[in-house]
Amino acid sequence: MRIDILTLFPEMFSSLSASLLGKAQEKDILQINIINIRDFSKDKHKKTDDYTFGGGNGMLMTPQPIYDAMTSIEGYESAHKIYLSPRGKVFKQEMVKSLTDFDHLIFLCGHYEGVDQRVVDMLIDEEISIGDFVLTGGELPAMVIIDAVSRYLPGVLGNSQSTEEESFSSGLLEYPQYTRPAEFMGRRVPEVLLSGDHEKIRKWRENEAKKVTLARRPDIIKKD
Repeated sequence: MRIDILTLFPEMFSSLSASLLGKAQEKDILQINIINIRDFSKDKHKKTDDYTFGGGNGMLMTPQPIYDAMTSIEGYESAHKIYLSPRGKVFKQEMVKSLTDFDHLIFLCGHYEGVDQRVVDMLIDEEISIGDFVLTGGELPAMVIIDAVSRYLPGVLGNSQSTEEESFSSGLLEYPQYTRPAEFMGRRVPEVLLSGDHEKIRKWRENEAKKVTLARRPDIIKKD
């Protein structure tokens, strides 16, 4: 998968070269390109924002640098272009899987009061929000989505079943998990997990997942 990121703050994305995402790039499973929108500004001071028509607080990102940055990307026409926005659809697990259907994603990270609506209308395929709260810009949401999507690319995770068994994939939160030692500070691992009976373990995990979900996120329990 190829991912291009349009941003005013490219230095924020240095973390994408670490951990599994870094290894995925080394293996050419994932290609991430960072594009500085400011480089495309025709203003002599490289300005990328201005006051909003009609008044109001704050500044708005101007259309020209964004448009030129986007259209400079090879293959941008066929890429799936995402604007990270508080008014977008809230990002959920099913959206993660749908985004893996694309070979090329482009993320536009807004700042200030957002971006001129004309570039959204002209260029953007989808607006996505990572939650009902406001951040200083779209960089952190872009990283969240890239991390979530990359985990579903073949070869990124060592165990292909990991994504199938984790929280939200089954419509439930994940069951409690334990590792060695079997006893820690007087607390023992549930005996069923030490039994070697795979069917009993499966049922225990299923029941625990339901209990955790009902207690913490009853809103995501699937209705029959």
